[in-house]
Amino acid sequence: MLSRAEAIALDRAGAGELLELMRSARNVREKAWGGTVTYSRKVFIPLTNLCRDKCGYCTFARQPDEPGAGYLTPDEVMAIARRGEVLGCKEALFSLGEKPELVYPQARAALDALGYATTMDYVIAMSERVLAETSLIPHVNAGTLTRDEIIRLKAVCGSVGLMLENVSRRLVQRGMAHYACPDKVPVQRLRTLDMAGAQRIATTTGILIGIGETWAERIDSLFAIAELHGRHGHIQEVIVQNFRAKPGTLMATWSDPGHEDMLRTLAVARLLLPADISLQAPPNLTEAFEDYLDAGINDWGGISPVTADHINPERAWPAIRDVARRSHDRGLRLAERLTVYPSYLHRPGFVGAAPARALDCQARPDGLALHQYDAAPVAASEECNA
Repeated sequence: MLSRAEAIALDRAGAGELLELMRSARNVREKAWGGTVTYSRKVFIPLTNLCRDKCGYCTFARQPDEPGAGYLTPDEVMAIARRGEVLGCKEALFSLGEKPELVYPQARAALDALGYATTMDYVIAMSERVLAETSLIPHVNAGTLTRDEIIRLKAVCGSVGLMLENVSRRLVQRGMAHYACPDKVPVQRLRTLDMAGAQRIATTTGILIGIGETWAERIDSLFAIAELHGRHGHIQEVIVQNFRAKPGTLMATWSDPGHEDMLRTLAVARLLLPADISLQAPPNLTEAFEDYLDAGINDWGGISPVTADHINPERAWPAIRDVARRSHDRGLRLAERLTVYPSYLHRPGFVGAAPARALDCQARPDGLALHQYDAAPVAASEECNA
């Protein structure tokens, strides 16, 4: 594992040093994860695009008076979930703005009409319904959480996600990416990630690069994640995501991080983080995404045959066959995983009773998805077919 000083010094590594760095990262990946790269076949459920935060790069969040702003209805949620189920998805990814009812009367009125006091009450109820009425297992990206909310989520979803993004408090200052974003204050996100570990729920987190952070702040963010995992052992996956400038945002004229910057960050992340943490980078945010494999990643994250990437709607998902082909060209076999990584499926206390039953019905003995994309399925148990 790299020291902080060693990791920070790699910002100045030349082309030859970067190649050696990537070679070392691949070696770590191969020892820990073998010759397989995974992905999750998911459906994206954007429960609400109302949000009290105003991130400088975001096009997902809407103002209440904008067209299309509001909450999905229960019927809309279930229609998306059932469409995903038909097309072989295993994961229902709930994504939503943070606590809009605290600032928008329209959000409070919408929740009242739906019969819920808070957005979290609604996402928990919809997760419970998806889990009960479909074969999908929810994964919830609901932002900062309380201890009680984490406990309630654990009962209805396989895992939770919260991007740390960065530990720098500079980024919440005026003119920076997280100004006017109370839920992006680093201590709030670190607290949620720590509580998720204390409650023993498999958690996905990660960093967003290119939003005004320094290289040292990027490294410190990865070390913060490693420290949380060392304390609780609950970080199943770390995402390294590259900022993409979008028209109409405060950061529309900012430069996207370069391809080499992503490769350097990924390789350092692989060498800095504990090897049992999965390292992921989204394949739809760059053209030559197969190069990420050379930097040590072992997972492509969620890819949907149904819904767009609502966070980056201008960037279509690549076809899974194309991901499989490009992975094969780099010597790796593509395999479908579930919402919860194999090592967490039967780890005592990490999965609630109802999600555990659903995951058992979807998992092979090795913990990957029972019905693999473009592969002969293994017979499900009688209990799962009942």
